[in-house]
Amino acid sequence: MNTNISEVGHVQNVANFEDLISRCITFGVAYNPSLAAIKIATMNSLRTNALAVLASVTSAHSAYMNAVDNREAVFEPLHRFATRIISALKASGASDAIIKDAMTIHRKIQGKRAKPVKEAIIPAARTMDPNGPPVTLPVHISVAQLSYDSMIDHYRRLIDLLSTVAVYNPNETELKLTGLNALLNSMKASNSAVITATSNYNSARINRNDVLYKKDSGLIDVALECKNYVKSVWGATHANYREVSRIKFTRRVR
Repeated sequence: MNTNISEVGHVQNVANFEDLISRCITFGVAYNPSLAAIKIATMNSLRTNALAVLASVTSAHSAYMNAVDNREAVFEPLHRFATRIISALKASGASDAIIKDAMTIHRKIQGKRAKPVKEAIIPAARTMDPNGPPVTLPVHISVAQLSYDSMIDHYRRLIDLLSTVAVYNPNETELKLTGLNALLNSMKASNSAVITATSNYNSARINRNDVLYKKDSGLIDVALECKNYVKSVWGATHANYREVSRIKFTRRVR
């Protein structure tokens, strides 16, 4: 999913809402609705809130992408590194049985390569309003996520096995058990960071959709109420109504 493209519709809705407010201000004292939601001050507050939630989505998305990129950087050396570990084990004088067990784990590590998929999506989640539009969200428990989880588990099992092998004591710092565990901890931390960032990103998008699209109180419905009020004051053929009726809003945006 290209999130930069999908966000354009939301940004345009907020920009058009500002245009609507500006047109209503030019009507002067003649624009005097009884409904609090479409008074100028209230609509300005809603616009401010909408800008804030758009900024929150942008910030959360940046944090999410950074976390994903960092995780990929942490995991990327594992496949070559695992091969070095097996070579060190073979060179240590370990028994054939131990080497066989280690090779089984090694094959799983090599066969469970975590694909660098930055965003998997499903169109199932909705806003907090059950009548609101669906919002597409990244899936943190996706095939890619499960692959990263599996990689951590396989690598941990390899370390557990090596910790039982007394003769496994290479001179290379990164191949010692402390070095292996340091990488394992980095893998766990980077994976957890992605899960947290995904949750924050999902929450920001749900909040954004509530502010813009929630029934009655969302920006879209408020804009439509405003248009109805202008139509009620000046009529469908008046220039004032034609002016606001041309301002377009998109209710369902990915």
